[in-house]
Amino acid sequence: MTMVTKLRCEYRENPIGLDIRKPRISWQVQSDTRSWEQSAYQIQVSLEADLSAALWDSGKVQSDQSTHVALSELNVEAAQRYYYHIRVWDKQEQASPWSEIAYWETGLLEPAGWQADWVSAPLASFPPDSEQSPLLRRTFSVKAKVKSARIYATSLGIYEISLNGIRVGEDYFTPGWTSYNERLQYQTYEVTDLLAEGGNAVGAMLGNGWYKGNLGWVDHKNIYGDRTALLLQLHIRYDDGTEDIIASDAQWKVSGSPVLLSEIYHGETYDARLEKAGWSTAAYNDGDWEQAEVLRHTKDILVAQENVPVRKIEELQPIALITTPAGETVIDMGQNMVGWVRFTVTGQEGHEVSLQHAEVLDQEGNFYTENLRSAKQAIRYILKGQGHETFEPHFTFQGFRYVKLTGFSEPVKLADFTGVVLHSDMEVTGDFECSDPLINQLQHNILWGQKGNFLDVPTDCPQRDERLGWTGDAQMFIRTSAHLMNVAPFFGKWLKDLAADQLDNGGVPFVIPHVLDENSHSSAAWGDAAVICPWVIYQCYGDKQILEQQYESMKAWIDYMHAQGEQEFLWNTGFHFGDWLGLDSKPGSYIGATDRDLIATAFYAYSTSLFVKTAAVLQKEEDVSYYTNVYEQVLKAFRHEFITPSGRLSVPTQTAHVLALMFGLVEGPAKERAAKKLLELLEESKHHLTTGFVGTPYLNLVLSQIGSNDAAYKLLFQTDYPSWLYQVTKGATTIWEHWDGIREDGGFWSKDMNSFNHYAYGAIGDWLYRCVAGIDTDEAAPGYKHIRIDPHPGEGLSWAKASLETMYGLVESGWSVGEGSAMEVQVTIPPNTTASVQLPHAAGAEVQESGKAVAEGDGIHSIERTESGIALTLGSGSYHFTYTTVL
Repeated sequence: MTMVTKLRCEYRENPIGLDIRKPRISWQVQSDTRSWEQSAYQIQVSLEADLSAALWDSGKVQSDQSTHVALSELNVEAAQRYYYHIRVWDKQEQASPWSEIAYWETGLLEPAGWQADWVSAPLASFPPDSEQSPLLRRTFSVKAKVKSARIYATSLGIYEISLNGIRVGEDYFTPGWTSYNERLQYQTYEVTDLLAEGGNAVGAMLGNGWYKGNLGWVDHKNIYGDRTALLLQLHIRYDDGTEDIIASDAQWKVSGSPVLLSEIYHGETYDARLEKAGWSTAAYNDGDWEQAEVLRHTKDILVAQENVPVRKIEELQPIALITTPAGETVIDMGQNMVGWVRFTVTGQEGHEVSLQHAEVLDQEGNFYTENLRSAKQAIRYILKGQGHETFEPHFTFQGFRYVKLTGFSEPVKLADFTGVVLHSDMEVTGDFECSDPLINQLQHNILWGQKGNFLDVPTDCPQRDERLGWTGDAQMFIRTSAHLMNVAPFFGKWLKDLAADQLDNGGVPFVIPHVLDENSHSSAAWGDAAVICPWVIYQCYGDKQILEQQYESMKAWIDYMHAQGEQEFLWNTGFHFGDWLGLDSKPGSYIGATDRDLIATAFYAYSTSLFVKTAAVLQKEEDVSYYTNVYEQVLKAFRHEFITPSGRLSVPTQTAHVLALMFGLVEGPAKERAAKKLLELLEESKHHLTTGFVGTPYLNLVLSQIGSNDAAYKLLFQTDYPSWLYQVTKGATTIWEHWDGIREDGGFWSKDMNSFNHYAYGAIGDWLYRCVAGIDTDEAAPGYKHIRIDPHPGEGLSWAKASLETMYGLVESGWSVGEGSAMEVQVTIPPNTTASVQLPHAAGAEVQESGKAVAEGDGIHSIERTESGIALTLGSGSYHFTYTTVL
């Protein structure tokens, strides 16, 4: 039986509020037939839920494309729902049944669709320095039976909406963080069931958020503006075909809320005595509320929600109640997490309780907050004195494992506290597991590092006074992140902000959105996110549109590098972070020993090579020709400057050799010498790394690529400092910023820059998935249309397996070594794809697949014996290979 499943529009299941006039549809196929391939498809679109009358019909289209199929002939209208279904044909021209019916819904499509005004709290009562969150409300009447209702909303600042006393939607920190002067997202909410005939009321609460709140480590506020404001339209469609629009305007009323302060870094102060029961219902008496003020602000920057929203994803219960040596009461969540604590408390009116959040305890076991710098991460709650009171914050989030409690009556009950985990609601797509529990904990830490730092933008840390979208960190981790979750919409939105904030000369700010000073831009390996990130998304999702979207930004960054330096093909000027936090740094320096000119020129070459490939994909032949020449000249300059006449790399660091090998900057004898020298450097360090942010992501990949998989495994399995597993042995539950964030004596590396939730070094996950388990893309058939399976077993593991939910379906690769060198390799390839599979250590072995000789296996298209084993080409299906290894 063949079935069309997992219908998606622009990566999303049944999305509403899309401002995309030519949406793209993707689907998967389920079939128990091996080597199933699609030969044709048909898509029907209708305005009716049963598709009884097709608005548009593609007809039978001869194509194997099942991802990102653009509905280019369909003309869509604003605020309209479109239903669709799909059927496909296989190579034998057998048609599948029609899929289940899915839908998408358009948003307002253009600024002219907005009738609402920006409304704000009156300045006289809420001056720019006021920290209190305002409440805004409006009553209205519903005149008849409602067919459908939608709210379209955004804000300057962040907002929560209530309708008839019920919170609207499951999204938090809306409208998200973008380059607010250029782009501001709005959200769409389905609210049909929240309306009733007769009197109704809609309300909103506003918070400072990233718009006017505290950002950065210099107490910088009001970066984008000094007043919060709401823009909202409620569209009500009645059964009789008529429509009402309730819009934010001067008729709205404003009052103060119980939220006296809510800052992303500092936490929230909430006075429950100020609660206004029923404030967003029609029955509430708002006679003492003030009139809202209409604020002049453009609507031309408005765009519909592009990435997935931040939501409550899971909940954790504390594992321990601690009394510290200092006598403080602390709860341990058992996991360094990001979000907040929901708690229940009882007490007298006016009594105050507080929660302070931290990642670690110090070496005496006391609560430690110095690494937060100026961030307070504190929740203050003032009771109203009415029995059990349950509270959770609104416009702030914390990064923490430990919570210090003050003012709670004894005995404290752990059941009264729940950790609420928040992050962008990305689909979890991948996993890795192996025979070593420490490596499995490392995988856990990588995943939780991503959870904690993918909160609307890819942040560098979620706890201290920073939490910014550092470009270098993002490009180092993006390939790992794309295995664990579907990050295509997440990075698609962020990269639009990168392009929006890019300098006129092509320079790229250190952080996106750009909130640092005007000189904080264009370090090598950081600015290269402009090129590397779109290319990785294209490789992992087969999404050519990301390359089209970012093309001019990518080109501008290459041209920026071309314009730098005393020689146009050698980048030897400007500020660079270098191999940030490299362990070979000079005392007192954060910058590693690797020559920054080498790093800059290496990334200049690498990004240019990726841009040439991008131009080729998009068939921009003039750019292919021009930038191929630029690349060749940069390569020539690199070799002239950094490779001696005898073929030695002139910079004797691990990172220098890793970059030269990873980026293909050495060839022939120079490549052999660089590979040999890298191994010598590892020997000198007793098989420990000395790399920082730039070299670490590629180190193990390079070792496996040069045939030194054993050296890569030795690095992985180190448990003393510096190593990935050192953190694990110290109890880490996320990835640290520093290899020795906690030193062997229990002390700390530094109080100034010592995050215990910082995903950059989690880039080792890329090697675990692509090399240890062996799941990789094929550059010529991106998005896992053709899959490469090439596992690399090594000493220390008896088995490993990984899975990945691609755009086509589930890919699995696992191997195990049993007694007598018995090897098992299990592979799953989704329908409508093919795979090249390398069976490790199988040279000369007799291989069976599911109990039969491999040559007799169904779905096996070719068999080739190679020096390292046996290479197979497979169609879709699940395969089980067994053989005795020949080493």
